[in-house]
Amino acid sequence: MKQKKIHAQGLIIVLSAPSGAGKTTLAHLLQKDARGVTFSVSCTTRSRRPGERSGRDYFFITEKQFTAMVARGGFAEWARVHDHCYGTPKAALQKAIAAGKDVILDIDVQGGLQVKKQFPGAVLIFVMPPTMKELERRLRGRGQDDEATIQRRLANARAEIKCMPRYDYRVINADITVARALVASIVAAEHAKIKKATKESVQ
Repeated sequence: MKQKKIHAQGLIIVLSAPSGAGKTTLAHLLQKDARGVTFSVSCTTRSRRPGERSGRDYFFITEKQFTAMVARGGFAEWARVHDHCYGTPKAALQKAIAAGKDVILDIDVQGGLQVKKQFPGAVLIFVMPPTMKELERRLRGRGQDDEATIQRRLANARAEIKCMPRYDYRVINADITVARALVASIVAAEHAKIKKATKESVQ
């Protein structure tokens, strides 16, 4: 008897948050929780640091190569940060989701909104600290930044939070275990949507 198979396309999952809210931790936990989840590898024009490997940490390319990719629309999102360019290759995203893989993008709000324009089905999740006071406590607790940098990060956080209504979901990271479960449930719910599934040929 012939049966119909259902082939689910993979998801593009964007996690954005103010610095110190915990999005990178949640991204790594999501990869552990779900099978077939991979991280997007970005291109960058900055130099390779000790221990970094091309294709795993970044694709290290020249300014000329980066500019050429921008010109031909090769990035799902890109930005210049501190005199270096970073971008998410569009073709890699298309290939992964076509193969049924979920791809996590740990990027800022501007990048997330760029991705949403090119991939309307992308799932945008904004990770929030419980309060700005708690965010400041976390930033100071890391012991990595001077006072000017902390104040700049807090100002950036307020600006990013204003963009939150343009995202699909909000996750408040007051407790990492609760936030982890919520992110996993969002991904599961997105996969369960009828419009996410496409029928393969009858076998």
